[in-house]
Amino acid sequence: MSSARPRIRRSAPSGRRARLALTGPAALLAAALTACAGDPSGSAEVGEDAKAPDTSVSVNLKGRAAAPGGPVKVTLAHGKLKTVSVTAGKDGALAGKISADGRTWTSDRVAAPGTAYSVEARDTDGGSDRAAFATAEAEKVNKLSLAPGKNTTVGIAQPLSVVFDHPVKDKAAVERALKVSTSNDTEGSWGWLQDYSGKDRVDWRPEEYWKPGTKVTLDAQLNGVDTGADGGWFVRDYTTTFTVGAAQVVKVDLDRSRLALHRDGKQVLDIPMSAGTPGGEKASWRGTAVLMSKEGTINMRSETVGLGDAYDKMVDYSMRLTWSGMYVHAAPWNAGYFGQANRSSGCVGMSDADAAALYGQVRVGDPFEMTGAQAKGTVAEGNGYGAWNLSWEDWAAKSALR
Repeated sequence: MSSARPRIRRSAPSGRRARLALTGPAALLAAALTACAGDPSGSAEVGEDAKAPDTSVSVNLKGRAAAPGGPVKVTLAHGKLKTVSVTAGKDGALAGKISADGRTWTSDRVAAPGTAYSVEARDTDGGSDRAAFATAEAEKVNKLSLAPGKNTTVGIAQPLSVVFDHPVKDKAAVERALKVSTSNDTEGSWGWLQDYSGKDRVDWRPEEYWKPGTKVTLDAQLNGVDTGADGGWFVRDYTTTFTVGAAQVVKVDLDRSRLALHRDGKQVLDIPMSAGTPGGEKASWRGTAVLMSKEGTINMRSETVGLGDAYDKMVDYSMRLTWSGMYVHAAPWNAGYFGQANRSSGCVGMSDADAAALYGQVRVGDPFEMTGAQAKGTVAEGNGYGAWNLSWEDWAAKSALR
């Protein structure tokens, strides 16, 4: 929409390109120069009937409740655009491109809900015009949570993980807005899954474990993205950055009841342990789990994982592997089975001293590779970070853009 203001009208010399309407001090200066210099022919008076071409700009979005979710387009009536600025207060400016013919500018990103925009355009002769509009408020807002935390150092198996508050119907639109960059051009893929909580979730993992020292940044340019009728709009962007630490892998042999920590390919710990009792729901999971958190001393109660009143204990050196309640921790009450048999209620237990040693060296994001027949199944991709249990081809197929 163009500004409705008087424009200076004057006869243009032959061959001169049309200008945008002059405004503010520029208009006053032009009027003053015309009055002082005069025109021997008497034909260049301000306000004369001689008409310059219509040089105003129009904007595809108008009014105070324009529809969000589409790009902003600024069109010049005549001539060629030189610069266009579309700003939205604290949200900054929208980047965009001028068309090959110089007549239209289109924003790279879409207009966000509930936002007031100011437009200023200049043509190649230095004239300018301004416009303004605002978008309608979002009726429903979607939000998300990100892992890992910002500026953290994580293990080589830690994925980028995004959990959404509301359902995401337009997964492709959301995925296109999620920009991953790495310090060493690591390639990877997003994969959509259902989180253990039942919410929509999308994770990004490389084909293989991260290389130590990799710096990873997620720039989630979601402001203005519509996730669908049940999910609503995003009204802000998100970002997180993390660094990959040492190459550590914990190998858990369920059949031998032993656990070993390997760092940079060398074994640094070898621990006798007792995992879940085989043959039922108390058995442990197999496959690759990722250390989700180091929780220290916590109260573990069997009813929270569907095992009735089997236990209610304060447990030291607790390291979470799954949302369903599989931990690695100290279990001195089970000492008679360490290295001999699996007799726990699903977790991997060891002595206080061994648990303390492991707890002090592992890092969130380290993979725990659990092998053996004495398991109840494989860790699902949404039960913690189980994406590593899928082949690369199967994981990449979960992208909404494939």
